[in-house]
Amino acid sequence: MALSREEVRHIALLARVGVTEEEVERFREQLSNILENFQALQKVDTRDVPATGHAIEMKNVIRPDEIAASLSQDDALANAPRREGEFVRVRAVLEF
Repeated sequence: MALSREEVRHIALLARVGVTEEEVERFREQLSNILENFQALQKVDTRDVPATGHAIEMKNVIRPDEIAASLSQDDALANAPRREGEFVRVRAVLEF
């Protein structure tokens, strides 16, 4: 399926891409080639191919949660630049 120069300009306009006259001709050839490849793919019988979201099987590799020892509150706040009781004190970012 060969695209016309006007169709390439229209596609560029829709994509908000500025193109020169040289680019229009280059893109016309490239896009026409891509569309020809898709036409070849449309001839492939896919009736027995199940629909998939991914080309390969996906699986989670997340380990299960396990209870483990953690830092005490004092240890966790030991390097805080400013501390206010049990919390890290930070400078206000937003003013109300």
